[in-house]
Amino acid sequence: MNFVTLTSDIGYQDYLVGAVKAQLLQVNADLQLVDISHNITPFNFPQASYVCRGAFKNFPEFTFHLILVNLFGTRPENLLVAFHKNQYIICADNGLLSMILEEKPDIIIGVPLNKNAIKNTLYVTEVMAKTVERLVNGESIQKIGIPDFSFREKNPLQPLVDSSYIEGQIIFIDNFENVIVNITREQFEQQRNGRGFKIVFKRDEVIDRISESYADVREGDKLALFNSAGYLEIAINKGNAAGLFGLKGFSDKASQSSNIMQNQLLYQTVRIYFE
Repeated sequence: MNFVTLTSDIGYQDYLVGAVKAQLLQVNADLQLVDISHNITPFNFPQASYVCRGAFKNFPEFTFHLILVNLFGTRPENLLVAFHKNQYIICADNGLLSMILEEKPDIIIGVPLNKNAIKNTLYVTEVMAKTVERLVNGESIQKIGIPDFSFREKNPLQPLVDSSYIEGQIIFIDNFENVIVNITREQFEQQRNGRGFKIVFKRDEVIDRISESYADVREGDKLALFNSAGYLEIAINKGNAAGLFGLKGFSDKASQSSNIMQNQLLYQTVRIYFE
């Protein structure tokens, strides 16, 4: 059984998600298609990388992960096929791959796109589908494209670290408006080093303990915990933290407009002081 996951910024407003799946099933009707998300915010690489990292590690070995996020941010000439920790990832050459993996892939190849083709979403999906089929049929990954391809890289969004604090950015707001910050439990404990702490956000909101579940606090109270993906989460028991605190997720567009968006950027920042 060959699993294929789909992650995109397409949304569900039109026919494209269904058409993408149809392209894959035309090539191989036995593929097991699994939706990760089609609601990735356009151009938001930190959000996309968080969603992909959290999902991919739960799939069986040799799953194919197709990522249709920001396919046309630059003129598409090649697709990337990475094989890393026994998982296949197929995506555009736009920098997202390095943000997801946070390290060099075990194997990377480039799959050239037809120069004369009309490069729309369905054409790209067709190329991805045919690539999956070649791999399913046992063809060596090294033979389906350009080996050791030199691909675009973007640095993962990492927290700012100091001896007395660690500062993270809000990278995702879930369906319950819980707020996820790019600080992992491992980073928190390493920087904490046994010390007390205060989690501070939106200038004057403070949390001074880590909960194990939402029920650890009274209904309507705020809390912090590490979610199933291992990232810091700020929530309100039976409430919506993002809406009530006016918190917004990180976006590349906002970070590039610092003079105009400085106040909004403050709401994207969560700082943990150690004492």
